[in-house]
Amino acid sequence: MTLFVCAIDQGTTSTRFQIFNQEGAFVTSHQEQLRQIYKRPGWIEHDPKEILRSVVTCAEEAIRRFELMGHSTKHIKSLGITNQRETTIVWNKDTGEPLYNAIVWGDTRTNKIVQRLQKKDTSKLQKMTGLPLHNYFSALKLAWLMKHVPAVKTSIEKGQAMFGTVDSWLIWNLTGGPNGGAHVTDVTNASRTMLMNLETRAWDPILLEFFGVPESILPEIVSSSEHYGDVELIKAIKGLPICGCLGDQQAAFVGQKCFEPGEIKNTYGTGAFMLLHVGDTPVCSKQGLISTIGYQLGRDGPVGYCLEGSIGVAGSAIEWLKDNMGIIENVKQVDELASQVDDTGGVVFVTAFSGLFAPYWRDDARGTIVGLTQFTNKCHLTRATLEAACLSTRAVLTAMRQEGHVELKTLKADGGLSNSDVCMQLQADTLGIPVERPAMRETSGLGAAFAAGLGCGLWKDLETVRSLYVEGADVFEADINNKDREAKYTMWEEAVKRSYGWTQVYNDDSE
Repeated sequence: MTLFVCAIDQGTTSTRFQIFNQEGAFVTSHQEQLRQIYKRPGWIEHDPKEILRSVVTCAEEAIRRFELMGHSTKHIKSLGITNQRETTIVWNKDTGEPLYNAIVWGDTRTNKIVQRLQKKDTSKLQKMTGLPLHNYFSALKLAWLMKHVPAVKTSIEKGQAMFGTVDSWLIWNLTGGPNGGAHVTDVTNASRTMLMNLETRAWDPILLEFFGVPESILPEIVSSSEHYGDVELIKAIKGLPICGCLGDQQAAFVGQKCFEPGEIKNTYGTGAFMLLHVGDTPVCSKQGLISTIGYQLGRDGPVGYCLEGSIGVAGSAIEWLKDNMGIIENVKQVDELASQVDDTGGVVFVTAFSGLFAPYWRDDARGTIVGLTQFTNKCHLTRATLEAACLSTRAVLTAMRQEGHVELKTLKADGGLSNSDVCMQLQADTLGIPVERPAMRETSGLGAAFAAGLGCGLWKDLETVRSLYVEGADVFEADINNKDREAKYTMWEEAVKRSYGWTQVYNDDSE
């Protein structure tokens, strides 16, 4: 009898429900797109109810397909959840009603709050949290909500408010909501709030005081692999234990089986995120990288810490070409256009729509295209958009090498943008090393499934997971010489400098 485990993958632009068998092989799934709400320049929101509805719809449709394949839900052992990180939601614990839209991780409205907090003593922040003081993280978004949304302030005063990232919102609702839902978050998501001490893996009173956050609204911090509660909301899987939870990039890290120090992966999704395993204790970066938790698999289970290079824009730049500029009609056209030219014609596109993340951390930067001439056409711009993700990744890898923790020989790539053969070849050329792309490219869901399977006992330990079946991989080899590679990177660095300081010229007074 074959057993199964399933995963909710709630991302920035879509939601998936995936089912895997006990060998780790993909069985079936369903995906729904998620509406993006742009109220003002730099603002990005989601409707929390739409997030929840998309999860229910995807689960019901995936289970319907699963049963049409001749399987029974009786053989599904557990559910794992992976989610867009840092995105912030506050809701009423008595009614379950969101008090404002979810503020998405790439939202920049908190720039002035960051500037105000930087005037305080921030010397301990990065050592305690592993994170720079930046609008990327949840504590800043929560501070904005407490200041600007009266319903949030009033509910906190009345003891009715709950805060959480998307994992907390989903688990609470799935397990009963106002009727006893579990208000929890796993360590990987908690590590992205700026409220958790990275070493103790607990909410830190010094951090709570710094940001003015009452502990009463926070979820309980749990491991990434244990029983949080049973599904109540979705009829098709009612009673199914939820046993795994990881932020999306950490889930991809687990899905790529990066369980040993020195192992590394890069996920090309809405943004791009490179994670390097550094062992069982945190390492503080001196090169603009984030120190974060990769996983904690069980209350007393193994803990893996990472250095992370976070790139704010990757696949979302392709969506911008399609939805905002009308340059392409669908994402499949990207490779068609980019392959019609040999290079970008001197064009460099710094896709700093939400500022620049690692290793620069410049919230005053904005999207910048340099090198335009009358020769430039849509093929050059499309290729430059792909190169932006690759050159951003090169900047992160350079920082990792300067940390002295890795001499990378191969890059493991996954995520939606990794489907582009042109992008993967450009990445190999930019880095000068092979890029390995697995057949199973949506590894976030697989990582959540691994965590859930470990949490329910389907798999015994990490060695069992490591031994599970892995489909073949495509390998892209570097195809340009070092001189051309370095010249391209020098152009990128010069273009990056030209993106700085734009918010000082264009001032969106959102605070």
